[in-house]
Amino acid sequence: MHYLIGDLQGCCDAFDRLLAELDFSPSRDRLTVLGDLVNRGPASLPTLRRLRDLGDAADALLGNHDLHLLAVAHGVRPEHRSDTLRDILQTPEREAWIDWVRQRPLALRREGWLCVHAGLPPQWDAAQALALADEVQAMLRGPDLRDFLFVMYGNEPARWREDLRGADRWRFVVNVLTRVRFVAADGTLDFKTKNGALQAPPGLAPWFEAPGRRSAGEPVAFGHWSTLGLVNRPDLLALDTGCVWGGQLTAVRVDGGRREVTQVACQQAQVPGPV
Repeated sequence: MHYLIGDLQGCCDAFDRLLAELDFSPSRDRLTVLGDLVNRGPASLPTLRRLRDLGDAADALLGNHDLHLLAVAHGVRPEHRSDTLRDILQTPEREAWIDWVRQRPLALRREGWLCVHAGLPPQWDAAQALALADEVQAMLRGPDLRDFLFVMYGNEPARWREDLRGADRWRFVVNVLTRVRFVAADGTLDFKTKNGALQAPPGLAPWFEAPGRRSAGEPVAFGHWSTLGLVNRPDLLALDTGCVWGGQLTAVRVDGGRREVTQVACQQAQVPGPV
């Protein structure tokens, strides 16, 4: 059995309860977590340990909070007031864990699903998304990680062009795969609006409703958008159901054409606010 799971954000107790509810067996089953493994929840390091201990049975994508961990660990960004990363940053195994995190991918294809943390721009199809994710993954895993982290942040360029190169190209890829929610009709990214899909400002639409989206028809699974909640369409799975905010942690079985949803209730670890 293969399960896709929404944002963990350091909620290891809920993760353990979800695995128990699934009767998950690493010798038999597989899972893919759709990013934001750490931060805001109470147990970031235990969550990483649980994932690592599952070995080849578990894949985990990088989300914006996981990239933030890398930036803080390398002195590129300060800790935020609401961060809960100290257990990772202060463990004697810190360097090993930071290295483990940076080896995680930004996009995967599993059981016919393109898995990303946040979304895609309308100009990309699935093959291009995977290829561009590979480009940035090479930077994250390479010897110049700290230099890359310094140029990773920023909201520009806000629209994809095929001639983008260097830091602008990598920054756009990171922003789409780990941060996007809404886009304009021409594909320009918006990072201000974090409400649910029905509260889109004039001129904006959820990335998966963008006109002419080249990935339309490609099954895409993502997390990141807790105010969107569970979306379960034939071609779309949105699986961030706000565990860290006191919502639920969601898994969906996707092997063999199945679609079985399993959820566990979560204890609130943070008051809802900017994500």
